[in-house]
Amino acid sequence: MPAITCDACGNLVSVVKFSPAHTSVQWNGAAARSCAEAGDGPFRGCLALRRSIENAVTAGALGLHTRDHDLL
Repeated sequence: MPAITCDACGNLVSVVKFSPAHTSVQWNGAAARSCAEAGDGPFRGCLALRRSIENAVTAGALGLHTRDHDLL
């Protein structure tokens, strides 16, 4: 899975896009704990990271995964 850095906080997460609407994000513990948008409750996502992912797609740094092979 490619790594994406949040433009707001610098956290690094693994991301794969299966379609324009389906994005899978794999957080490590340190990134989830340090995210300002995570809060104390169940983690629901981060708008700043979402914007960073969208920027990576627009820039061509992150494309759609075809599922032709296993994710790394």
